[in-house]
Amino acid sequence: MQHTTGHHHEDSVAHSAADPLEWSAALRRTGRRVTGQRLAVMRAASDHHHATAEQLHRDTRAEYPSVALATIHAIVNDLTEAGLLRRIEVPQSPALYEPEFGDNHHHAQCVRCGRIEDVECAVGHAPCLHPSDTHGMQIQVAEVLYRGLCADCASQVEAQPSPTEPRTR
Repeated sequence: MQHTTGHHHEDSVAHSAADPLEWSAALRRTGRRVTGQRLAVMRAASDHHHATAEQLHRDTRAEYPSVALATIHAIVNDLTEAGLLRRIEVPQSPALYEPEFGDNHHHAQCVRCGRIEDVECAVGHAPCLHPSDTHGMQIQVAEVLYRGLCADCASQVEAQPSPTEPRTR
């Protein structure tokens, strides 16, 4: 499936975090060492929201040609644990990564082409949904994934004749 980025939260922390000094400070705040490879992965995630580890690997290799995919997986797992990247789990796709905005947004996925778009939270604060039974858990966040057809795919589907329509020759 093809993955494309949604809007980029132009006024968010992520926009200013494209600055290496901001990324360095964020790494230090979380007790992480500032390394060139971590900065390159964070830069790639900031440039390409909803990127797979493989996409981040390709981008990082521009600066660090010998970096291994396994290293990128270790870095994205560490940055996700540190709260600097957000892992997005969508059906029939490898995990996707984006900078952690802290803005409680959700995602919409096209079931045909795989396109991913950011969707602002309808409520605005976490958690935006409340389960009927928490089973004693203190719910902090609800991950919402909307699935449907993007406008491009919907127009392609509408342009195809239905199986019941006679085909013209």
